[in-house]
Amino acid sequence: MQSRFRGDRRLTVRMTVTMFLLGLLYVAFVVALIVLLKSWILVAVLMAAMFVAQFWFSDRIALFAMRGRVVEREEFPELHAVVDRLCAIADMPKPVVAVSAMDMPNAFATGRNPDNAVVCVTTGLLRRLEPAELEGVLAHELSHVAHKDVAVITIASFLGVIAGLVVRFAFYSQILGGGRRDQNTAMVFAAVMGVSAAVYAISFLLIKALSRYRELAADRAAALLTGRPSALASALTKVSGDIARIPSEDLRTAQAFNAFYFAPALGREPGVARLFSTHPSLEQRLEQLGRISGELGEAATPGRAG
Repeated sequence: MQSRFRGDRRLTVRMTVTMFLLGLLYVAFVVALIVLLKSWILVAVLMAAMFVAQFWFSDRIALFAMRGRVVEREEFPELHAVVDRLCAIADMPKPVVAVSAMDMPNAFATGRNPDNAVVCVTTGLLRRLEPAELEGVLAHELSHVAHKDVAVITIASFLGVIAGLVVRFAFYSQILGGGRRDQNTAMVFAAVMGVSAAVYAISFLLIKALSRYRELAADRAAALLTGRPSALASALTKVSGDIARIPSEDLRTAQAFNAFYFAPALGREPGVARLFSTHPSLEQRLEQLGRISGELGEAATPGRAG
């Protein structure tokens, strides 16, 4: 079913190009593993098992890692009401609503498709945001669901996850059994590590570039759906500022899921680190929302609403 979230041709093109490049990389990676390991059955079983686990159970994995739980309307009536209203406006299926008992203010969407999606917010986000700001954040997450961003990023990141696991497996196997391996085996392990590391690096950069653009696309879609870009800008400013004040050690668990978050769990990291971020800078996001506010003739100034 087509939602009323405005389509984004540039996002579609970028997703298509990125997935095509990752597909070529995936084929090359599988062929290399088959040649090196000399067992296509082993490679096929490994790839299939990991893909099924990541694609079909991504929502459960994310909720478990972030201590999220599904909540009913009786427990969080206002949260459900906002989701109901936005889904009605967007003409899309209502996702499962979950809450994570974390003080870090954030939200994320996960699930393999719009009919099997989960939108989760933290208690820290609910405590900090005004109703209009919360509506903007939830519209942003629902945009990800409607545009199938969650499935695309899950599939795209699959290759990098496999490559990373292969590198670790080869590395630890070499360390633990290095003294008992012959020269040919050592060369195979070195080749596997080299290929996997290269695949991981390339897929890492492609996914980060796609992720940054899809966040800007979700901001724009949310602002146009709600008609209040200043409220979304205010939420971004609050969330980013509060995350920056959270100690780094408290953010480590959350950082693994940065690609799915409303705002990255990184704090303030200027400079080169931004090139490898899953999200565009706060300045870029606020600038775009400011332009949309002008287009819509909104009176409030982005970043100062609420």
